[in-house]
Amino acid sequence: MSRGFIKEGDQEEIPRVPMRAYLPEGVPNYVTKEGLEALKEELKDLEAERVKAGDNYIMVNFIDASIKLLVDRINNAVEVDLTKAVKDTVSFGAWVRYNGCVVRIVGVDEADVNKGLISFISPIAKSLIGKKAGDVIELKGSERIAVEAVSFEPMELTQIINDKPAKTLIPTERRPRRIVEEQPKPTVQAQPMAEDKTIDSLVKADGLLRFEPEENPIEFLPIVNERGNIVGRAMYVELHNGNKMLHPVAHLHVMNGKGATTRRYWWHVAFGDTPEKTLKRKMAETLGLSGVNPKLKRQYIRETKTEKELVYVFTVVSEEDLPFTPEGKEYNEVFERD
Repeated sequence: MSRGFIKEGDQEEIPRVPMRAYLPEGVPNYVTKEGLEALKEELKDLEAERVKAGDNYIMVNFIDASIKLLVDRINNAVEVDLTKAVKDTVSFGAWVRYNGCVVRIVGVDEADVNKGLISFISPIAKSLIGKKAGDVIELKGSERIAVEAVSFEPMELTQIINDKPAKTLIPTERRPRRIVEEQPKPTVQAQPMAEDKTIDSLVKADGLLRFEPEENPIEFLPIVNERGNIVGRAMYVELHNGNKMLHPVAHLHVMNGKGATTRRYWWHVAFGDTPEKTLKRKMAETLGLSGVNPKLKRQYIRETKTEKELVYVFTVVSEEDLPFTPEGKEYNEVFERD
């Protein structure tokens, strides 16, 4: 982050500049013609804002740092000539209709999944590239992607998250939190799951319920520094492929009245949320615990071969009959340092 031109003795801290969209090292910054024009327009806007900032050195430094990141991205841009594309084959810049919805494969700075624009480095784009109309991509289980049409002329795009078509568009790209059925123990009375706004992503059963952590590969999550300040964002899949970009998670230890831990859960902190806000929402949605205030115990950095997390450890006292958690070494290792 830029901290240039700060005067010695000044007490105000220069605002932190969010990172540009993630692009793996060594991967060309491919852009469409429209994408490159949008970057240049963004640069003009920033330059105009810099003039308006006048002698406000805090804003000037913030804008200068933003301009530097943007100029680097523009200078490294590789505009793809779509006139040379093989018209019946999915490649960068193509509009693709599959499973009844339409997306376009674009550069990382152009991508906006809410508008049907997906990055060429995204898992779904990688699956589609090279395919033709009529091809079927077999996924896990019975799920599949059926490519219906390929075009390099504009087609009406479809949102691929936050709406109903999204769920049929990329069935294996969204893996919502789920509760898995567990056979009841003879001495424990099974409790039905309360109705809530996430009930469509839960499996209700007459037996006991078991919690499993959610995995949503295309969800954007915050990137933070060691102090927990947000410095950018990246998709779930980008944060769990060895890039070691620090992102926040919340661990929850549920304790009984005697101080013994009875359950342990964890969730990724949502972009724009504080750890406590995400935790309280997840407690209400997943566990049916509302109106209780978890206590922050500690925070630390947890690093594995595939990811790097800023862990916030919370505790809460509850005698409720909550969903069981997964068993086994892999799940327990998550909480080793709590």
